[in-house]
Amino acid sequence: MVGAVGTAVVFSVILLGVGSSRTSFAIEQSNQAKALANACAEEALQQIRDSTPFTGNGDLAIGRGTCHYTVTTGGGQNRSITASGAVDTIIRKVEIIINRISPLIRVTSWEEKDDF
Repeated sequence: MVGAVGTAVVFSVILLGVGSSRTSFAIEQSNQAKALANACAEEALQQIRDSTPFTGNGDLAIGRGTCHYTVTTGGGQNRSITASGAVDTIIRKVEIIINRISPLIRVTSWEEKDDF
């Protein structure tokens, strides 16, 4: 009887450890995906800085993940940047709104989004 209870306790502890490991790994991937989305957003800002009329898209591959950005115009100096970062099946997205490019880029909003 004591052996059965001991075995059940050991088995439960092992399962909890495996579950905790998976959760920690998913959190790490989520943080990496967010960093990738922000890296692509920064790349898009650099493209705008290098060429004021820039609109378009691009991709980056960094480490175990990738990211994609799109820059669209809202007329005049207004721009919108959407960027997403992916690590395995985890995807994080950000949207940046710019209302001035010259003489300095002015970001009015930088928000994480569930979807675009």
